[in-house]
Amino acid sequence: MCTAFNLHKECYDIFSDSLTTFKNNMEDIRVPGMTIATDIICGFPTETEKDFEETLSLCEDYKFPSLFINQFFPRPGTPAALLPRIPAHEVKQRTKKLTDLFYTYQPYKHKVGEIQEVLATEISHDKKHYVGHNEFYEQVLIPMKEKYLGKLVKVKIIDASKFSMIGQPLDEIVMPGLTKPLRRGEVSGTFKKLPYLTPLQMEKYFLGNQTRNGTFSS
Repeated sequence: MCTAFNLHKECYDIFSDSLTTFKNNMEDIRVPGMTIATDIICGFPTETEKDFEETLSLCEDYKFPSLFINQFFPRPGTPAALLPRIPAHEVKQRTKKLTDLFYTYQPYKHKVGEIQEVLATEISHDKKHYVGHNEFYEQVLIPMKEKYLGKLVKVKIIDASKFSMIGQPLDEIVMPGLTKPLRRGEVSGTFKKLPYLTPLQMEKYFLGNQTRNGTFSS
């Protein structure tokens, strides 16, 4: 009991200190457009109702675009597994309350109208868009035209959802791709069949190619 009590107090102190440190750091760090993602465990054994309300307040203030919410699970062999559990129904209520709060705000709505540069890298789940990311690694969906894939494209943000933005290309490709995008199932690189060469012949072969291509100098 003494061990559990001391651990309970230690966890509470860590939570209080961490919250204060986080808020202080956020006041010191002023990076325009910075995206903060966080994970929250609901129902940790030391979590009081006051602690949870402070967590809600923190999420409401900072409106984290990425918020991963989990319920506490006592992993065997860990110190937390020794602590008294919060009733399951209370943990579920807190989890739902935090999840409901998360869906009340739109983290990207204020970016509608902005001009951004987006690197298109893959196809979206609905197979209707290319998925791109801006300089803050925020997800931007753009029309699925092959000329955009693998390119840095300038777009205007015309709409936003909970997890992404919609970009309208301004038909200005800022950075052409280094190579043509591969087709589905195509493997990158080429294979050139070479005759059998001894190690010395192989060395001369590659050094000769590098010299001719201007990539090697003695």
